[in-house]
Amino acid sequence: MSVLEIVKYPSRILRTESTPIENIDGEIAKLVDDMLETMYDAPGIGLAAPQVGKNIRLIVLDTGQREGEKGEVYKLINPEIEFVDGENEVFEEGCLSVPNISEKVVRPDKIIVRAVTLDEKEIEFEASGLLSRVIQHEVDHLNGKLFIDRVSKIKKELIKMKLRKMQKD
Repeated sequence: MSVLEIVKYPSRILRTESTPIENIDGEIAKLVDDMLETMYDAPGIGLAAPQVGKNIRLIVLDTGQREGEKGEVYKLINPEIEFVDGENEVFEEGCLSVPNISEKVVRPDKIIVRAVTLDEKEIEFEASGLLSRVIQHEVDHLNGKLFIDRVSKIKKELIKMKLRKMQKD
Protein backbone atom coordinates (compact mmCIF):
# COMPACT_ATOMS: atom_id res chain seq x y z
CA MET A 1 0.00 0.00 0.00
CA SER A 2 1.09 3.55 -0.70
CA VAL A 3 0.17 7.00 0.50
CA LEU A 4 -0.95 8.96 -2.55
CA GLU A 5 -0.66 12.71 -3.11
CA ILE A 6 -3.91 14.52 -2.37
CA VAL A 7 -4.99 16.86 -5.17
CA LYS A 8 -5.61 20.39 -3.89
CA TYR A 9 -7.97 23.15 -4.95
CA PRO A 10 -8.03 24.67 -7.61
CA SER A 11 -6.98 21.57 -9.60
CA ARG A 12 -9.22 21.01 -12.61
CA ILE A 13 -9.87 17.33 -11.79
CA LEU A 14 -11.80 18.45 -8.70
CA ARG A 15 -14.27 20.16 -11.06
CA THR A 16 -14.63 17.26 -13.50
CA GLU A 17 -17.45 14.72 -13.38
CA SER A 18 -16.01 11.24 -12.83
CA THR A 19 -16.63 8.29 -15.13
CA PRO A 20 -18.25 5.05 -13.95
CA ILE A 21 -16.02 2.05 -13.29
CA GLU A 22 -16.73 -0.67 -15.84
CA ASN A 23 -14.25 -3.33 -14.71
CA ILE A 24 -13.42 -4.10 -11.07
CA ASP A 25 -9.96 -5.62 -11.15
CA GLY A 26 -6.72 -5.80 -9.16
CA GLU A 27 -5.84 -2.25 -10.15
CA ILE A 28 -9.07 -0.94 -8.59
CA ALA A 29 -8.49 -3.07 -5.46
CA LYS A 30 -4.97 -1.64 -5.09
CA LEU A 31 -6.29 1.90 -5.58
CA VAL A 32 -8.87 1.29 -2.81
CA ASP A 33 -6.10 0.13 -0.44
CA ASP A 34 -3.92 3.12 -1.35
CA MET A 35 -6.84 5.52 -0.90
CA LEU A 36 -7.60 4.10 2.55
CA GLU A 37 -3.96 4.42 3.58
CA THR A 38 -3.91 7.99 2.24
CA MET A 39 -7.14 8.85 4.08
CA TYR A 40 -5.85 7.48 7.40
CA ASP A 41 -2.49 9.20 6.92
CA ALA A 42 -4.07 12.63 6.22
CA PRO A 43 -6.04 12.06 8.59
CA GLY A 44 -9.52 12.16 7.10
CA ILE A 45 -12.79 10.26 7.27
CA GLY A 46 -13.52 10.07 3.54
CA LEU A 47 -11.73 10.25 0.22
CA ALA A 48 -12.91 10.25 -3.40
CA ALA A 49 -10.83 9.04 -6.35
CA PRO A 50 -10.60 12.53 -7.94
CA GLN A 51 -8.83 13.69 -4.78
CA VAL A 52 -5.94 11.38 -5.68
CA GLY A 53 -5.99 12.28 -9.37
CA LYS A 54 -8.24 9.47 -10.64
CA ASN A 55 -11.31 10.49 -12.62
CA ILE A 56 -13.43 7.46 -11.65
CA ARG A 57 -16.50 6.93 -9.44
CA LEU A 58 -14.93 5.45 -6.32
CA ILE A 59 -15.08 6.58 -2.68
CA VAL A 60 -13.75 5.22 0.60
CA LEU A 61 -14.74 6.27 4.10
CA ASP A 62 -14.45 5.39 7.76
CA THR A 63 -16.51 7.60 10.06
CA GLY A 64 -14.95 5.95 13.12
CA GLN A 65 -11.76 7.75 12.14
CA ARG A 66 -13.33 10.96 13.49
CA GLU A 67 -13.25 9.53 17.01
CA GLY A 68 -9.66 8.37 16.53
CA GLU A 69 -10.47 4.72 15.99
CA LYS A 70 -11.27 2.58 13.00
CA GLY A 71 -14.96 2.04 12.49
CA GLU A 72 -16.80 0.40 9.63
CA VAL A 73 -14.92 0.93 6.39
CA TYR A 74 -16.93 1.64 3.24
CA LYS A 75 -15.49 1.05 -0.24
CA LEU A 76 -18.14 2.19 -2.71
CA ILE A 77 -17.90 1.86 -6.48
CA ASN A 78 -20.25 3.88 -8.70
CA PRO A 79 -22.24 5.17 -5.72
CA GLU A 80 -25.61 6.80 -6.31
CA ILE A 81 -27.64 8.73 -3.77
CA GLU A 82 -31.39 9.01 -3.42
CA PHE A 83 -32.58 11.67 -1.01
CA VAL A 84 -35.22 10.69 1.52
CA ASP A 85 -37.83 13.21 2.62
CA GLY A 86 -36.90 14.47 6.03
CA GLU A 87 -34.82 16.89 7.97
CA ASN A 88 -31.85 18.84 6.73
CA GLU A 89 -28.88 19.14 9.07
CA VAL A 90 -26.24 21.84 9.38
CA PHE A 91 -22.73 20.62 10.08
CA GLU A 92 -19.21 22.02 9.85
CA GLU A 93 -17.39 20.45 6.90
CA GLY A 94 -13.80 20.49 5.78
CA CYS A 95 -11.98 18.78 2.95
CA LEU A 96 -8.52 17.31 2.42
CA SER A 97 -8.46 18.99 -1.02
CA VAL A 98 -9.34 22.39 0.46
CA PRO A 99 -7.00 22.44 3.48
CA ASN A 100 -7.43 24.72 6.48
CA ILE A 101 -10.94 25.78 5.45
CA SER A 102 -14.18 24.66 7.07
CA GLU A 103 -17.69 25.97 6.81
CA LYS A 104 -21.22 25.05 7.86
CA VAL A 105 -23.05 23.14 5.14
CA VAL A 106 -26.73 22.14 4.97
CA ARG A 107 -27.40 18.60 3.75
CA PRO A 108 -30.25 16.09 4.02
CA ASP A 109 -29.85 13.87 7.08
CA LYS A 110 -31.16 10.65 5.51
CA ILE A 111 -30.19 9.16 2.17
CA ILE A 112 -30.43 5.84 0.38
CA VAL A 113 -27.15 4.72 -1.16
CA ARG A 114 -26.75 2.30 -4.05
CA ALA A 115 -23.27 1.12 -5.01
CA VAL A 116 -21.16 -1.83 -6.06
CA THR A 117 -18.61 -3.52 -3.78
CA LEU A 118 -15.12 -4.72 -4.68
CA ASP A 119 -16.51 -8.24 -5.05
CA GLU A 120 -19.02 -6.87 -7.60
CA LYS A 121 -22.12 -7.14 -5.38
CA GLU A 122 -24.78 -4.48 -5.80
CA ILE A 123 -25.72 -3.05 -2.42
CA GLU A 124 -28.33 -0.62 -1.12
CA PHE A 125 -28.51 0.86 2.36
CA GLU A 126 -29.91 3.82 4.27
CA ALA A 127 -27.48 6.25 5.83
CA SER A 128 -28.08 9.07 8.29
CA GLY A 129 -26.05 11.39 10.47
CA LEU A 130 -22.31 11.58 9.90
CA LEU A 131 -22.28 8.59 7.53
CA SER A 132 -24.87 10.27 5.29
CA ARG A 133 -22.96 13.56 5.32
CA VAL A 134 -19.60 11.97 4.44
CA ILE A 135 -21.11 9.94 1.60
CA GLN A 136 -22.81 13.06 0.20
CA HIS A 137 -19.55 15.04 0.48
CA GLU A 138 -17.55 12.35 -1.33
CA VAL A 139 -20.19 11.81 -4.04
CA ASP A 140 -20.11 15.57 -4.62
CA HIS A 141 -16.42 15.12 -5.51
CA LEU A 142 -17.43 12.51 -8.11
CA ASN A 143 -19.79 15.09 -9.60
CA GLY A 144 -17.16 17.84 -9.77
CA LYS A 145 -18.51 19.71 -6.74
CA LEU A 146 -16.82 20.88 -3.55
CA PHE A 147 -18.34 21.67 -0.17
CA ILE A 148 -17.61 25.35 -0.82
CA ASP A 149 -20.21 25.20 -3.61
CA ARG A 150 -22.86 24.55 -0.96
CA VAL A 151 -22.36 27.75 1.04
CA SER A 152 -23.80 31.22 0.45
CA LYS A 153 -22.34 33.37 -2.32
CA ILE A 154 -20.77 35.76 0.21
CA LYS A 155 -19.14 32.95 2.20
CA LYS A 156 -17.93 31.34 -1.02
CA GLU A 157 -16.22 34.60 -2.06
CA LEU A 158 -14.58 34.90 1.39
CA ILE A 159 -13.33 31.31 1.12
CA LYS A 160 -11.95 31.95 -2.37
CA MET A 161 -10.10 35.02 -1.04
CA LYS A 162 -8.58 32.91 1.76
CA LEU A 163 -7.57 30.22 -0.72
CA ARG A 164 -5.92 32.74 -3.07
CA LYS A 165 -4.01 34.22 -0.13
CA MET A 166 -2.87 30.75 0.99
CA GLN A 167 -1.67 29.94 -2.55
CA LYS A 168 0.46 33.10 -2.59
CA ASP A 169 2.07 32.32 0.79
